[in-house]
Amino acid sequence: MKTIIIGIAGGTGSGKTTLTRRLRDHFGANEVSVINHDSYYKRHDELPYSERCKLNYDHPDSFDTGLLVEHLHELLAGRCVEVPVYDYSVHNRSDRTVRVCPAPVIIVEGILIFASPELCDMMDLKVFVDTDADVRILRRIVRDVKDRGRTLDSVVNQYLTTVKPMHEQFVEPSKRKADLIVPEGGKNAVALDMLIKWVATHLQAM
Repeated sequence: MKTIIIGIAGGTGSGKTTLTRRLRDHFGANEVSVINHDSYYKRHDELPYSERCKLNYDHPDSFDTGLLVEHLHELLAGRCVEVPVYDYSVHNRSDRTVRVCPAPVIIVEGILIFASPELCDMMDLKVFVDTDADVRILRRIVRDVKDRGRTLDSVVNQYLTTVKPMHEQFVEPSKRKADLIVPEGGKNAVALDMLIKWVATHLQAM
């Protein structure tokens, strides 16, 4: 089986997950496997919760990208992998894993996946979801407060101290590595249709 890897990057709240979900829903789980870079946040059992809250989670060094690369090589070799499960409520990796198995299309999603040359070299198509900063921060606030149990003050503080500076330093420059830039993510019907046709062409050629 010839597998292609699609990288979908972009700032926090840009619409990466929506675009990824629509591609997966269109082709089905048998054709598309998804791996999120967020699952590979490093474990910090050595730190108490109060200290984990202060870590910079928007720097490339906060991820165990080497393990992600290793898992992608396993999937390309036809073997399933056990992907870590990150618990946002405690700012640490949990003891659970989720099994991801090989598929004709593997989507890797994350804010900093294009910051890794090794990851970029493995990708057949690199997509950057480009969304205005004010839209992204509003989406992040809603997501983190409703889904991740954060307070409004903590979300705003994290955004100003690490998210925004790291976006400007790492995420935005990585856009230059993209093959395709998609404004507004999964809501961009034209771009979604182009991606669907591109993936369909690959699947038909198998």
